[in-house]
Amino acid sequence: MIKLHSTEEKRIIGLMSGTSLDGLDIACVVFPNVPKTPTFHLENAVTIPLPQDLLVALERIEELSARNVFQLNQQLGLFFGQSVNAFLTRFNISRSSVDAIASHGQTVFHQPEQGFTVQLGCGATLAYQTVLPVINDFRSLDVAAGGQGAPLVPLGDQALFGKEAEAFLNLGGFANISFERNGKVLAYDICPGNLPLNRFARVLGKAFDGGGAIASKHAVDSSLLNTLNQLPYYRMEGPKSLGTEWLENQFYPCFPQNISAETAIATVTQHLAEQLAKTLKKHELQSVYVTGGGAMNTYLMEEVKKRYAGTVMIPSTQLLEFKEAIVFAYLGKRFLDRAFNCLASVTGATENVCGGRLHFPR
Repeated sequence: MIKLHSTEEKRIIGLMSGTSLDGLDIACVVFPNVPKTPTFHLENAVTIPLPQDLLVALERIEELSARNVFQLNQQLGLFFGQSVNAFLTRFNISRSSVDAIASHGQTVFHQPEQGFTVQLGCGATLAYQTVLPVINDFRSLDVAAGGQGAPLVPLGDQALFGKEAEAFLNLGGFANISFERNGKVLAYDICPGNLPLNRFARVLGKAFDGGGAIASKHAVDSSLLNTLNQLPYYRMEGPKSLGTEWLENQFYPCFPQNISAETAIATVTQHLAEQLAKTLKKHELQSVYVTGGGAMNTYLMEEVKKRYAGTVMIPSTQLLEFKEAIVFAYLGKRFLDRAFNCLASVTGATENVCGGRLHFPR
């Protein structure tokens, strides 16, 4: 039963399936009733790999018909539901103790300038399968209010981790930053993250460039690096956000057809390091808290540190891997409390909104 406006603690299951397609993160998070000082307890967390058929469909989403996209939406909702049920059983979590599932969904189309953003993973299917209330579609209301619908994590960064560092850097499929200035939280997507690195790693039969081993051993294409650094997006001021469409239309066309995967990985890694360090220095940030899969790319982190004199903090493996799932649980908690969970100062919307769509199981 949903405890709307309740003074009791809330237990939310956060689901995060990122653009890098490296799996579904599930986190069971308890939020004690401490209104002025938000805190949390991460009870359990796991990552479930995406089934191969869903992975292939998502990788070729641009080729699918509208009918097949809607079918994929339902299939992902079913997979999410089965994964949550297995999670509850594995950790002996009582359904009656869970207030709701907060599901980010799988972003497949993100064009806020056209007025839409799409995350797949049918909320109705997920609610019916788990017999739990589901909150999803966190981004659309912000886009309707004129915002980018992204990034949403900065609200959780400041509330749950604000004492850790001056800025927060998430290295997922894309790299985004958040920090506070004059009492306002500012955030935006900096550049690509793991998506292009993983794409070229797959050419070599690898899921990703573990630790940056490939990048560290190969030469950079300096001409390509210069071209990437000159992309118009980097001259834009925030709020701004990136989607896979930008990669396909702006980023990947810069690569010579005959470039080797190794050279591409080395060049992209240097490109990311330069853009990340440039952003940290631009805003005169003295410390940064880094999470997401890219934080485990030790070579990339070393290259950033060569260019940035501030303190780079990388948390425990569990927080590093599950921070976004934790934050989306927090955004779900705020939805239940009817508190805003999208920051206009971050997204560029006309006002703060409480984004999300609620699905009851029965």
